[in-house]
Amino acid sequence: MQTKLLQFFSRIYRLVSRHWLTVAFLAGFVTDLILLDEIDDVFDNIVMLVYVVLATFSLILFYVAVAERGPRWLTERLYRVTPIVMQYAFGGLLSSMLIFYGRSGDLVASAPFLMLIVGAIVINELVTKKSERLLYNLSLYFIGILSYTVLVVPVFLGRTGDGVFIASGILAVVLTMLVIKVLKFIIPNFLTMQKRSIVFAVGSLYVVFNTLYFFNMIPPIPLSLTQLEIYHRVEKLPTGDYQIVRETKSWLETIPWYPLTINLDASRSLACFARVYAPTDLTTMIRHQWSWQNAAGEWEKRAPISYQIFGGNEAGYRGFTVITNVTPGVWRCSVENARGQVLGRQTFTVVSQPPPTLVTVVE
Repeated sequence: MQTKLLQFFSRIYRLVSRHWLTVAFLAGFVTDLILLDEIDDVFDNIVMLVYVVLATFSLILFYVAVAERGPRWLTERLYRVTPIVMQYAFGGLLSSMLIFYGRSGDLVASAPFLMLIVGAIVINELVTKKSERLLYNLSLYFIGILSYTVLVVPVFLGRTGDGVFIASGILAVVLTMLVIKVLKFIIPNFLTMQKRSIVFAVGSLYVVFNTLYFFNMIPPIPLSLTQLEIYHRVEKLPTGDYQIVRETKSWLETIPWYPLTINLDASRSLACFARVYAPTDLTTMIRHQWSWQNAAGEWEKRAPISYQIFGGNEAGYRGFTVITNVTPGVWRCSVENARGQVLGRQTFTVVSQPPPTLVTVVE
């Protein structure tokens, strides 16, 4: 029994040892899942800053080892250890954005980051040449730093918007260029040979991120949706609480992504209730975009309804909008920022029949 157990662990070790870099990359992702909670939390910011420091120094020290600029005993150890530390930091930086905005429950909004992480893992396994590895490392470093700056800069400034996103990207470019300048002293000839490829890669990535942002293909940083429900009625009480009238749900209807059906009552009105988390000191506008699906399958938008939210509420700032003259069919309520970036949406089917049971709760 003991021999079989040893053989099992030996096979696991051999498998892992052939893929140390990918394992380290995924370890950074797992660390984020465990540790990261709120974008403006001091501990969370320390964790992300540690990733930045680890990524920067491990990248530089790796090429110190490659160029053998130091005692042999030191460069040999750096050559073995720094790639693992580097990939761990890259994994942590890339997944931090996915962790914070994936919690909104909108898989479409999180898809670009999921694709980015999967792509990084695949390329990590395929890259073998030193020239390709340098380009890959610097590209991944830039993406990681950009992921960090677009998260932190809005929190630091206490506001969001196009200018803030552009400034975050420029800061990431400057930081990456500083690292490249340091590497130029360590591996001057090698870096000069790859200069055009590096500039093209970093520039292309910067353009891609800005394209995704301005075409509303990424979530509105640094906001996140923590709750989105469709109710029959919502009323804000003088105490600040909300009185909610909703249908009772079966256990099946509580399963995520299970089709939601709303039974229309005599009022022919519905309320979209949302909680949006925003960092402390951040104030911005949120809007609810109600849409109805016509016979051709196209979404016909109703006039969006906007309201202001304030940061600092750990559970998310509460707000709701009401739509009247609701007709049977497929509807959805999208929660967006002022420029139309989607935090999340709830799609549901309205059926013209009395609701089975209505429950009134206060929260």
